[in-house]
Amino acid sequence: MLHPPRHFVYLDAVARAGSIRKAAEKLHVASTALNRKILEIESDIGTPLFERLPRGVRLTAAGEVLITAVRRSMADMRSAESQIEQLRGLVRGTVRIGCAESVATDLIPGTIAHYQQTHPGVQFQIVSGVTGNLAASLMADDVELILVHDPQPSETLRVISAIAQPLCAMLRPDHPLAKRATLRLADCQKYTVALGDRSFGSRRLLDDVMARSRIALQVALEASTVQTLKEFTRQTGAISFQFQIGTLNEVRRGELVSIPLSDRALAHSQLVLAARAGRMLPIATLSFMETLVNRLAALPG
Repeated sequence: MLHPPRHFVYLDAVARAGSIRKAAEKLHVASTALNRKILEIESDIGTPLFERLPRGVRLTAAGEVLITAVRRSMADMRSAESQIEQLRGLVRGTVRIGCAESVATDLIPGTIAHYQQTHPGVQFQIVSGVTGNLAASLMADDVELILVHDPQPSETLRVISAIAQPLCAMLRPDHPLAKRATLRLADCQKYTVALGDRSFGSRRLLDDVMARSRIALQVALEASTVQTLKEFTRQTGAISFQFQIGTLNEVRRGELVSIPLSDRALAHSQLVLAARAGRMLPIATLSFMETLVNRLAALPG
């Protein structure tokens, strides 16, 4: 197994922990020894990399530049190791994915389970969250792929696959609107609704439509997780909103009904699979990526 230089490991650990003591505990080294090593690195470079604070440390501007290069070097080493394994006829390693909560409870686990039937040597690390945070994790090489809704276009983002994902209203089957083929957001004004908090991309879309159209929704609940919104809809009959991919499980089980919203601003969202532009991905990630692209292509449109 290829190991990155120890000073790379030390710098990365201290930057992530924000504390020399906490980083030392994680690395199982003495904090005095770790501090001495950091001071040596700073002396060699000729500038401080960390600002010493009363309760820890924080990267300086020079430290931010260096840690970006360190993490990319570490990621490239993992990729090289994966390619060497491939030359030996093996596909193994760890695939790190950041994904929207809408795909974290059904699509991604199901795709991984299918993939591991033929690739048992590949492990996975999954992080779920909102698009902006996951895109930042991708740029920091904390994850290798992201599957998110409507990321901001960027030269540093390489789009691998993108599929249409309309925003849908989720209702109980006994709701008065449940038989409709499509809905406009204005149709929901007469009924109580549950909304994701303002970190949700879907919430920003809804807020924009409400502001432009002067729609006033009867909000009974705001929540920070999709599962809370779905459960509130099941128990109270309030309308909640979710991208189509995140509704498939409940619709399949007959628990909820999913109806696309036809408002122009809500009907053209995309689910995007992306990597950092210029990054050399490990073989295991490339292998799984092909499976995931095929799975996305097979989704109902």
